Amino acid sequence: MAGHSKWANIKHRKAAADAKKSKITTRMVKEITIAAKMGGGDANSNPRLRLAMEKARENNVPKENVERAIKRGTGELEGVSYEELRFEGYGINGAGVIVDCLTDNKTRTVAEVRHVFSKFGGNLGTDGCVSFQFKHCGQLIFAPSTSASDTGSDIVINEDRLMEAALEAGALDVITHSDGSFEVITNPHDFIEVKNFLAERGMTADIAEVVMKADNETEMSGDEALRMQKMLDAFDELDDVQDVYTTAVLNIED
Repeated sequence: MAGHSKWANIKHRKAAADAKKSKITTRMVKEITIAAKMGGGDANSNPRLRLAMEKARENNVPKENVERAIKRGTGELEGVSYEELRFEGYGINGAGVIVDCLTDNKTRTVAEVRHVFSKFGGNLGTDGCVSFQFKHCGQLIFAPSTSASDTGSDIVINEDRLMEAALEAGALDVITHSDGSFEVITNPHDFIEVKNFLAERGMTADIAEVVMKADNETEMSGDEALRMQKMLDAFDELDDVQDVYTTAVLNIED
């Protein structure tokens, strides 16, 4: 991971996503709907729904929007029927890209995703062509030099304290990056429990999500990084896109 800041890279992607607040709400409502459709409306027995509802709460999605989405998913209310689609392909210099979508029009979504790959010099691939390069996991990121002033807690986060608490909570691994940030990896179904366990002990992650994490990352800089960022931004702009993952790590000057 030498040569780039893990925290800066992840923070840049999150800031870009947070800039589209209206899209965040729409995406969360769609995720709640499909989660309820697939696993039922009881969050206690539906981990995917529980995670979606927690993310909605953290992003101040109105409670009534959440309740309506659950009812649409379980069939109590009429509404749009969404289909899950995953696209895999290649970006700049063959970087792996996964684009997860929820759509009510598969033909439209396929055409839009294919267009973005083509427009920015990439290629839409076949199912499984890059997903083997990723693992589905929970990811909690702690910014460099997280301290009492950062968290509002009297607990200063360091590697030993975080490692001990995370492993006690059931995390798979704790990674210390060269920029001073920490990364906790969990099984997807353990994510909420680990996140809450750490938060209760004064260690609240700056970014916490269930993701497709690249096993091996490829650094890009200069024009290549800019072109790759434009591709990722174009995917994020599509209404049907929920999440975008890549093996590329972009070193872009602010």
